[in-house]
Amino acid sequence: MGDATATATVAVSPPNPVTTVDPPPPPILSPSPPSKMPLRPRKVRKLAKETPTPPAKPNRPRIVARSLSSEGEVAAALRHLRSVDPLLAAVIDLHPPPEFHSFATPFLALTRSVLYQQLAYKAGTVVFNRFIALCEGVDNVVPETVLSLTEQQLHQIAVSSRKAAYLHDLARKYQNGILSDSKILDMDDKSLFTMLSMVNGIGSWSVHIFMIFSLHRPDVLPISDPGVRKGVQMLYNLDELPRPSSMDKLCEKWRPYRSVATWYLWKLSNVKGTTATAAAVAMAAANTRLPEPQHEQQQQQQQQQQQQQQQAPSLNSMFNVGYDHV
Repeated sequence: MGDATATATVAVSPPNPVTTVDPPPPPILSPSPPSKMPLRPRKVRKLAKETPTPPAKPNRPRIVARSLSSEGEVAAALRHLRSVDPLLAAVIDLHPPPEFHSFATPFLALTRSVLYQQLAYKAGTVVFNRFIALCEGVDNVVPETVLSLTEQQLHQIAVSSRKAAYLHDLARKYQNGILSDSKILDMDDKSLFTMLSMVNGIGSWSVHIFMIFSLHRPDVLPISDPGVRKGVQMLYNLDELPRPSSMDKLCEKWRPYRSVATWYLWKLSNVKGTTATAAAVAMAAANTRLPEPQHEQQQQQQQQQQQQQQQAPSLNSMFNVGYDHV
């Protein structure tokens, strides 16, 4: 047998094909459960209607008032009052301007105020002159001298026990340094009102009068004074007497010269035949006399009216008497 050559056929498998692997698809997220809080509807913002802007008021220059005894200050006050209040201007034109002369020391003026309380002008003058003599002169009316006077000594010159206590309380507050002439002169109106109201026998109304006639403060309004309230009622033809709480608003336009306006209100109430309870003579260092005070008791009112009819004094020749209930 011929050699048989076995030819082995080797099957060659084809090379494995290169397979590309695609990235896995993103996971499908399940929808989140609905929120438990309900959605609030959006607010629709309404556009505000445009309102026309009112024309700006002309700014008046701020007036800085000085003491009424300063040169030219009363004239400046009258110009201002005429410009802001035609009704008051008519009253101003009927009378001469007020005069505010140099004043006594605050302590002397305050003691004088206490001594004149509830007295007619002539009787108050007698008591005050006796008090000056007891102190051995005006220059000796100082806290130390007043404190040295006993109640019995004061009784001998017709000063009541109550007034004696008032004088001693005032002198003690000076001696303790709570008050002094320099402090009083330097205090603003609000602080002065607070401090003087602490003195027994000196009420809010008396403080106002002291500020006008002794210190010549320009912007003081005694809102509780019946004569001033009556003057406002007549000036503006009001049906009723204005309450003290409404006086500031009614008289606001007179700032910063309400003291001068007050003086003319006393004039007006007196001219119209009204008995004004106006201001304390004890505090009027310039010797400006205003209507006699109107006391609460009807008998005292009648006596005062009779005296006024007999004497028929003008407003300029009368002096006020301080009258406070403490």
